[in-house]
Amino acid sequence: MMDKGVLPSQKATYKFFYTAIGLFVLQIFLGGLTAHYGVEGSDFYGLPLAEIFPYSLTRTWHTQIAIFWIATVWLGTGLFVATALSRYEAPLQKLGVNILWAALVLVVVGSMIGEYIAIQQWLDLDSSFFFGHQGQEYVDLGRFWQILLFIGLMLWLVLVTMAVRPIFSRRDEQRPIFLLLYVSILCIGFFYAAAFMVGKHQNLAINEYWRWWVVHLWVEGFFETFATAILSLIFVRLGLVRAKTASFAVLSTTAIFLTGGILGTLHHLYFVGTPTSVIAWGASFSALEVVPLTLIGFEAYETYSMRNRAPWMARYKWAIMFFVASAFWNLVGAGILGFLINPPISLYYIQGLNTTATHAHGAFMGVYGMLGIGLMLICLRHHFDLDHFTDKLLKFSFWSLNIGLAAMLFMSLLPIGLIQFRAVLEKGYWYARSTEVIRSTEVVHLVWARMAGDLLFIAGGCMLGLFVLRLMLKSSKHDHLVES
Repeated sequence: MMDKGVLPSQKATYKFFYTAIGLFVLQIFLGGLTAHYGVEGSDFYGLPLAEIFPYSLTRTWHTQIAIFWIATVWLGTGLFVATALSRYEAPLQKLGVNILWAALVLVVVGSMIGEYIAIQQWLDLDSSFFFGHQGQEYVDLGRFWQILLFIGLMLWLVLVTMAVRPIFSRRDEQRPIFLLLYVSILCIGFFYAAAFMVGKHQNLAINEYWRWWVVHLWVEGFFETFATAILSLIFVRLGLVRAKTASFAVLSTTAIFLTGGILGTLHHLYFVGTPTSVIAWGASFSALEVVPLTLIGFEAYETYSMRNRAPWMARYKWAIMFFVASAFWNLVGAGILGFLINPPISLYYIQGLNTTATHAHGAFMGVYGMLGIGLMLICLRHHFDLDHFTDKLLKFSFWSLNIGLAAMLFMSLLPIGLIQFRAVLEKGYWYARSTEVIRSTEVVHLVWARMAGDLLFIAGGCMLGLFVLRLMLKSSKHDHLVES
């Protein structure tokens, strides 16, 4: 079982999780607003919100905040778990954690303001590139904010390294998992530098190549290795998974990524002249990356089904359920829905249609979102007791988020993607993305049908926000009593 004591620097990481959930709730509402523009154009139930928050802005914020809130959980978890593993707090560690959090908030708020004024065309093109909007999805933020974000990642690397320094001399069965975890942390820090290769006047094909280094290698590659490694270490310390099994899963993920992860990136490059044979290799290896985390998640669920034998596990109930949900969506959202659009023949017909959005929502929120929430609950376990009210909040949040996500995908996004696929076969790709198809009665009805899933998902996110708000108030009250 994980150690129960909380060091000052660990407690300082809690603000990362509070911030992440705040961003998550904001992202949910921005997603609902962006989707609604698909049926009312520039209005939101009659209100001309697009005059203030145009579609290009809400979509930019929605996709960027997705990376920001999940990365915030990753940073906080890395710092918390590093100290938990070593039980060592380096000098000035708490101060460093607080500085990193402040820098992160500065980047998030500053980049969002910059994107707003850039889209409102209050900046010239040169200023917009550095302080506003680069025009590249998932690397939207201006170059100045990218530089600050990279400096923050370097600070994160220093803080984690200082915390885990005593572990390097250990020789136990968890050592291989820890070493791979540390390597993935190094890669998360350094590989974001690929974003700097996207130039202001660079050839579009070259920009797309480097952009997918960030989206695929940084997010889908090293985040995947980090997720499997840290999840494995947590499961081993909770007694849910054997160390041997966890080590095999982490090594499998790393081997698959190192031999095929770079090739897997190439299936994204369909529109920049990539040969079909290269796309085929990329699609095959990209699909294999989801296997290890899915297997270890289902083994954890089988072990968790025997939870009555270990009453202490009740405290981790919903954290583990979110991990299991992450494994499920890794198989469905990242695996099945991903491979649906990845092979060359699929890319020829449906790349960039709503089938891609189906995979993106299922993979990003389903895998990394659910995993991030589970990691947050593991780290916050010291500050919440699984009483009746807390259990109800987390139970409602868990099922609402998962059912809402499934409804969003299979009642709206995927059917619209299939309608577009039919349009491609009938008249061509251009027609599938035309107003005639996108604003057709059939598609508009399906967009409205998304409301059921959206409302469920929003409710689940709000319940999670209420849970975190309750923790913040409880923590503040506890600190006040201690000081008194």
